[in-house]
Amino acid sequence: MKGQIKSASAKQIAKQRIEVLFKQAEAVCRTNPELAKEYVQIARKVAMSARFSLPAEFKRRVCKNCGALLVQGFNCRVRIQQKREPHLVVTCLNCGNQSRILLRKKKEGIKVE
Repeated sequence: MKGQIKSASAKQIAKQRIEVLFKQAEAVCRTNPELAKEYVQIARKVAMSARFSLPAEFKRRVCKNCGALLVQGFNCRVRIQQKREPHLVVTCLNCGNQSRILLRKKKEGIKVE
């Protein structure tokens, strides 16, 4: 039992680091957007080295074109569109890139008797 030490797995440590990096990026994004962009890049590298993808909550807050942290009202615009399927349109005001997020209710499974 001497050699057994309880420690978090590498993925859990990586997730904690990513959360801290995104919090730091949020704190400095209005004063220093380049530093926030660098924090986001480091968080993505941490996720890649731990071999897992960024969680959706973080992935949606990063522009896929320029890599900037998207902050509503500061460097991105968020609109709801009702055409075809209802969806959210997030426009990056740095590069003009638009991303769409579907607003669909989850379907319940069909019961077969």
